[in-house]
Amino acid sequence: MIYILLCGNAKVFDGALTQLISITNRTQEPVCCYIMTMNLQRIREDFTSISDEQIAFLNQVVKSKNPKHQVKKLDVTKLYEEEFHQCVNESAYCTPYTLLRLLADKVEGMPDKLLYLDIDIMVGDDIGKLYHIDVTDYEYAAVKEKYGCWIIRPDYINAGMLLFNMKKIRETGLLEKARRLIKRRKLLFADQSAIFWSTSKKLLLPRIFNEQSKFNKKDTVICHFCKRLMFRPYPHTENYKQWQVEEIHKYLKCHAFDEDLNEYLQWKNKYDREKESE
Repeated sequence: MIYILLCGNAKVFDGALTQLISITNRTQEPVCCYIMTMNLQRIREDFTSISDEQIAFLNQVVKSKNPKHQVKKLDVTKLYEEEFHQCVNESAYCTPYTLLRLLADKVEGMPDKLLYLDIDIMVGDDIGKLYHIDVTDYEYAAVKEKYGCWIIRPDYINAGMLLFNMKKIRETGLLEKARRLIKRRKLLFADQSAIFWSTSKKLLLPRIFNEQSKFNKKDTVICHFCKRLMFRPYPHTENYKQWQVEEIHKYLKCHAFDEDLNEYLQWKNKYDREKESE
Protein backbone atom coordinates (compact mmCIF):
# COMPACT_ATOMS: atom_id res chain seq x y z
CA MET A 1 0.00 0.00 0.00
CA ILE A 2 1.17 3.53 -0.86
CA TYR A 3 0.17 6.08 1.78
CA ILE A 4 -0.35 9.70 0.70
CA LEU A 5 -1.19 12.77 2.77
CA LEU A 6 -3.05 15.82 1.45
CA CYS A 7 -4.19 18.80 3.53
CA GLY A 8 -6.81 21.49 3.10
CA ASN A 9 -10.41 22.67 3.39
CA ALA A 10 -13.46 22.17 1.18
CA LYS A 11 -11.81 24.24 -1.56
CA VAL A 12 -9.13 21.60 -2.22
CA PHE A 13 -11.71 19.28 -3.79
CA ASP A 14 -10.73 20.12 -7.39
CA GLY A 15 -7.03 19.78 -6.60
CA ALA A 16 -7.55 16.44 -4.87
CA LEU A 17 -9.73 15.18 -7.73
CA THR A 18 -7.25 16.12 -10.47
CA GLN A 19 -4.27 14.83 -8.51
CA LEU A 20 -5.88 11.50 -7.58
CA ILE A 21 -6.93 10.92 -11.18
CA SER A 22 -3.32 11.45 -12.30
CA ILE A 23 -2.04 9.08 -9.60
CA THR A 24 -4.53 6.28 -10.12
CA ASN A 25 -4.19 6.44 -13.91
CA ARG A 26 -0.51 5.53 -13.59
CA THR A 27 -0.21 3.48 -10.39
CA GLN A 28 -1.35 -0.11 -10.09
CA GLU A 29 -0.36 -0.56 -6.45
CA PRO A 30 -3.19 0.24 -3.99
CA VAL A 31 -3.15 3.84 -2.75
CA CYS A 32 -4.51 5.09 0.56
CA CYS A 33 -4.93 8.88 0.56
CA TYR A 34 -5.45 10.67 3.87
CA ILE A 35 -6.90 14.19 3.65
CA MET A 36 -6.24 16.24 6.79
CA THR A 37 -8.81 18.97 7.22
CA MET A 38 -10.34 21.27 9.83
CA ASN A 39 -13.01 23.86 10.43
CA LEU A 40 -11.46 27.27 11.09
CA GLN A 41 -14.37 29.63 10.59
CA ARG A 42 -13.17 31.72 13.53
CA ILE A 43 -10.66 33.12 10.99
CA ARG A 44 -12.65 33.04 7.74
CA GLU A 45 -16.18 31.98 6.92
CA ASP A 46 -15.06 29.78 4.02
CA PHE A 47 -12.48 27.89 6.11
CA THR A 48 -14.66 24.78 6.38
CA SER A 49 -13.63 21.13 6.46
CA ILE A 50 -13.74 19.07 3.31
CA SER A 51 -17.17 17.44 3.42
CA ASP A 52 -18.03 13.77 3.82
CA GLU A 53 -19.88 14.08 0.51
CA GLN A 54 -16.69 15.23 -1.24
CA ILE A 55 -14.69 12.40 0.35
CA ALA A 56 -17.31 9.88 -0.77
CA PHE A 57 -17.11 11.16 -4.34
CA LEU A 58 -13.29 11.00 -4.34
CA ASN A 59 -13.59 7.40 -3.14
CA GLN A 60 -15.98 6.66 -6.00
CA VAL A 61 -13.44 8.02 -8.48
CA VAL A 62 -10.38 6.15 -7.18
CA LYS A 63 -12.25 2.88 -6.65
CA SER A 64 -13.37 2.98 -10.27
CA LYS A 65 -9.68 2.39 -11.09
CA ASN A 66 -8.91 -0.12 -8.34
CA PRO A 67 -11.33 -1.20 -5.58
CA LYS A 68 -8.40 -1.31 -3.15
CA HIS A 69 -7.73 2.44 -3.51
CA GLN A 70 -9.22 4.53 -0.71
CA VAL A 71 -9.56 8.13 0.48
CA LYS A 72 -9.88 8.86 4.21
CA LYS A 73 -10.85 12.09 5.95
CA LEU A 74 -8.90 13.18 9.04
CA ASP A 75 -10.58 16.07 10.85
CA VAL A 76 -7.86 17.54 13.08
CA THR A 77 -9.65 20.73 14.16
CA LYS A 78 -9.25 20.00 17.88
CA LEU A 79 -5.60 19.03 17.48
CA TYR A 80 -4.83 22.16 15.45
CA GLU A 81 -6.45 24.45 18.00
CA GLU A 82 -4.49 22.81 20.81
CA GLU A 83 -1.21 23.36 18.98
CA PHE A 84 -1.55 26.51 16.85
CA HIS A 85 -4.49 28.61 18.09
CA GLN A 86 -3.61 32.25 17.32
CA CYS A 87 0.08 31.43 16.83
CA VAL A 88 2.30 33.94 15.03
CA ASN A 89 2.19 31.97 11.76
CA GLU A 90 -1.60 31.55 11.45
CA SER A 91 -1.55 34.44 8.98
CA ALA A 92 1.27 32.95 6.91
CA TYR A 93 1.77 33.50 3.18
CA CYS A 94 -0.61 30.61 2.56
CA THR A 95 -3.59 29.54 4.68
CA PRO A 96 -3.32 27.93 8.14
CA TYR A 97 -4.02 24.62 6.40
CA THR A 98 -0.36 24.48 5.36
CA LEU A 99 0.45 23.89 9.03
CA LEU A 100 -1.56 20.67 9.19
CA ARG A 101 1.26 18.47 7.89
CA LEU A 102 3.20 19.37 11.03
CA LEU A 103 0.64 17.35 13.01
CA ALA A 104 1.27 14.05 11.19
CA ASP A 105 3.15 12.51 14.12
CA LYS A 106 0.29 13.30 16.53
CA VAL A 107 -2.42 11.51 14.53
CA GLU A 108 -2.96 7.93 15.64
CA GLY A 109 -2.60 5.22 13.04
CA MET A 110 -0.27 7.05 10.66
CA PRO A 111 1.99 4.62 8.74
CA ASP A 112 5.77 4.56 9.15
CA LYS A 113 6.18 5.98 5.64
CA LEU A 114 4.00 8.78 4.34
CA LEU A 115 4.16 10.82 1.13
CA TYR A 116 2.96 14.38 1.65
CA LEU A 117 1.89 16.25 -1.50
CA ASP A 118 0.66 19.81 -1.99
CA ILE A 119 -2.76 20.00 -3.62
CA ASP A 120 -1.43 21.77 -6.76
CA ILE A 121 0.45 18.71 -8.00
CA MET A 122 -0.06 16.28 -10.86
CA VAL A 123 1.70 12.95 -11.15
CA GLY A 124 3.30 12.06 -14.48
CA ASP A 125 4.49 8.51 -13.73
CA ASP A 126 3.94 5.62 -11.34
CA ILE A 127 3.99 7.22 -7.88
CA GLY A 128 5.67 4.06 -6.57
CA LYS A 129 8.92 5.25 -8.18
CA LEU A 130 8.97 7.98 -5.56
CA TYR A 131 7.28 6.25 -2.65
CA HIS A 132 9.62 3.25 -2.65
CA ILE A 133 12.83 5.29 -2.47
CA ASP A 134 14.75 4.12 0.60
CA VAL A 135 14.64 6.77 3.34
CA THR A 136 15.52 4.44 6.22
CA ASP A 137 18.41 6.63 7.39
CA TYR A 138 16.66 9.97 6.80
CA GLU A 139 13.79 11.94 8.30
CA TYR A 140 12.45 12.67 4.83
CA ALA A 141 13.32 13.05 1.17
CA ALA A 142 12.69 16.27 -0.74
CA VAL A 143 13.77 18.35 -3.73
CA LYS A 144 15.53 21.71 -3.62
CA GLU A 145 13.35 24.80 -3.81
CA LYS A 146 13.82 26.50 -7.17
CA TYR A 147 14.43 30.00 -5.77
CA GLY A 148 15.21 29.26 -2.13
CA CYS A 149 18.30 27.21 -2.95
CA TRP A 150 19.80 30.39 -4.42
CA ILE A 151 18.40 32.99 -2.03
CA ILE A 152 18.35 31.16 1.33
CA ARG A 153 20.69 28.14 1.31
CA PRO A 154 21.95 25.72 -1.35
CA ASP A 155 20.10 22.82 0.30
CA TYR A 156 16.85 24.70 1.01
CA ILE A 157 13.88 22.48 0.15
CA ASN A 158 10.48 22.87 -1.43
CA ALA A 159 8.02 21.30 1.02
CA GLY A 160 5.37 20.63 -1.64
CA MET A 161 6.61 17.05 -1.78
CA LEU A 162 7.93 15.39 1.36
CA LEU A 163 8.54 11.66 1.61
CA PHE A 164 8.29 11.30 5.39
CA ASN A 165 10.02 8.54 7.35
CA MET A 166 7.57 8.77 10.23
CA LYS A 167 9.43 6.20 12.31
CA LYS A 168 12.63 8.28 12.20
CA ILE A 169 10.67 11.52 12.72
CA ARG A 170 9.17 10.15 15.93
CA GLU A 171 12.67 9.31 17.12
CA THR A 172 14.25 12.69 16.29
CA GLY A 173 11.23 14.84 17.09
CA LEU A 174 11.45 16.70 13.76
CA LEU A 175 7.79 17.76 13.63
CA GLU A 176 7.71 18.52 17.34
CA LYS A 177 10.68 20.87 16.89
CA ALA A 178 9.02 22.42 13.83
CA ARG A 179 5.81 23.05 15.80
CA ARG A 180 7.78 24.78 18.57
CA LEU A 181 9.49 26.99 16.01
CA ILE A 182 6.18 27.85 14.30
CA LYS A 183 4.72 28.97 17.62
CA ARG A 184 7.77 30.96 18.67
CA ARG A 185 8.93 32.84 15.58
CA LYS A 186 7.31 34.41 12.52
CA LEU A 187 8.72 32.68 9.43
CA LEU A 188 8.56 33.91 5.85
CA PHE A 189 7.68 30.48 4.49
CA ALA A 190 6.04 29.19 7.69
CA ASP A 191 5.91 25.38 7.83
CA GLN A 192 8.41 24.91 4.99
CA SER A 193 11.06 26.89 6.84
CA ALA A 194 10.13 25.30 10.17
CA ILE A 195 10.70 21.83 8.71
CA PHE A 196 13.96 22.85 7.05
CA TRP A 197 15.50 24.45 10.15
CA SER A 198 14.39 21.53 12.35
CA THR A 199 15.89 18.83 10.13
CA SER A 200 18.59 16.48 11.37
CA LYS A 201 19.10 14.49 8.17
CA LYS A 202 17.36 14.68 4.79
CA LEU A 203 17.77 13.05 1.38
CA LEU A 204 17.82 15.40 -1.61
CA LEU A 205 16.19 13.97 -4.74
CA PRO A 206 16.44 14.90 -8.43
CA ARG A 207 14.11 17.57 -9.82
CA ILE A 208 11.88 15.00 -11.55
CA PHE A 209 10.35 14.30 -8.12
CA ASN A 210 9.18 17.91 -7.69
CA GLU A 211 9.41 19.80 -10.96
CA GLN A 212 8.50 23.42 -10.24
CA SER A 213 8.73 25.17 -13.60
CA LYS A 214 8.79 22.85 -16.64
CA PHE A 215 5.38 21.31 -17.15
CA ASN A 216 5.81 19.11 -20.23
CA LYS A 217 8.93 17.07 -19.40
CA LYS A 218 8.36 13.39 -20.18
CA ASP A 219 10.42 12.04 -17.26
CA THR A 220 8.62 14.08 -14.58
CA VAL A 221 7.13 12.07 -11.72
CA ILE A 222 5.85 15.03 -9.67
CA CYS A 223 4.75 18.17 -11.52
CA HIS A 224 4.17 21.05 -9.12
CA PHE A 225 1.97 23.92 -10.33
CA CYS A 226 3.35 26.35 -7.76
CA LYS A 227 3.74 30.10 -8.04
CA ARG A 228 6.46 31.18 -10.50
CA LEU A 229 8.53 34.34 -10.71
CA MET A 230 8.57 35.77 -14.25
CA PHE A 231 10.77 38.56 -15.59
CA ARG A 232 9.21 39.19 -19.03
CA PRO A 233 7.69 41.45 -20.22
CA TYR A 234 8.05 42.86 -16.67
CA PRO A 235 8.74 41.24 -13.26
CA HIS A 236 5.61 39.47 -12.01
CA THR A 237 4.37 36.18 -10.61
CA GLU A 238 2.17 33.52 -12.21
CA ASN A 239 0.06 31.12 -10.18
CA TYR A 240 -2.03 28.83 -12.36
CA LYS A 241 -3.29 25.53 -10.95
CA GLN A 242 -3.93 22.31 -12.83
CA TRP A 243 -7.72 22.47 -12.47
CA GLN A 244 -7.67 25.83 -14.29
CA VAL A 245 -7.50 23.91 -17.55
CA GLU A 246 -7.83 26.81 -19.99
CA GLU A 247 -5.20 28.85 -18.16
CA ILE A 248 -2.56 26.12 -18.03
CA HIS A 249 -3.08 25.55 -21.76
CA LYS A 250 -2.93 29.23 -22.65
CA TYR A 251 -0.24 30.53 -20.28
CA LEU A 252 1.83 27.50 -19.26
CA LYS A 253 1.50 25.73 -22.62
CA CYS A 254 1.05 22.54 -20.64
CA HIS A 255 -0.66 19.62 -22.37
CA ALA A 256 1.09 16.77 -20.54
CA PHE A 257 -2.01 15.99 -18.47
CA ASP A 258 -4.76 16.56 -21.02
CA GLU A 259 -6.18 13.04 -20.71
CA ASP A 260 -6.32 13.33 -16.91
CA LEU A 261 -7.89 16.79 -17.06
CA ASN A 262 -10.49 15.74 -19.62
CA GLU A 263 -11.43 12.94 -17.24
CA TYR A 264 -11.49 15.44 -14.36
CA LEU A 265 -13.98 17.63 -16.25
CA GLN A 266 -16.24 14.62 -16.82
CA TRP A 267 -16.16 13.62 -13.15
CA LYS A 268 -16.64 17.23 -12.03
CA ASN A 269 -19.69 17.58 -14.27
CA LYS A 270 -21.09 14.40 -12.73
CA TYR A 271 -20.47 15.75 -9.22
CA ASP A 272 -22.13 19.08 -10.04
CA ARG A 273 -25.16 17.37 -11.59
CA GLU A 274 -25.59 15.18 -8.51
CA LYS A 275 -25.43 18.22 -6.24
CA GLU A 276 -28.01 20.09 -8.32
CA SER A 277 -30.39 17.15 -8.19
CA GLU A 278 -30.29 16.94 -4.38
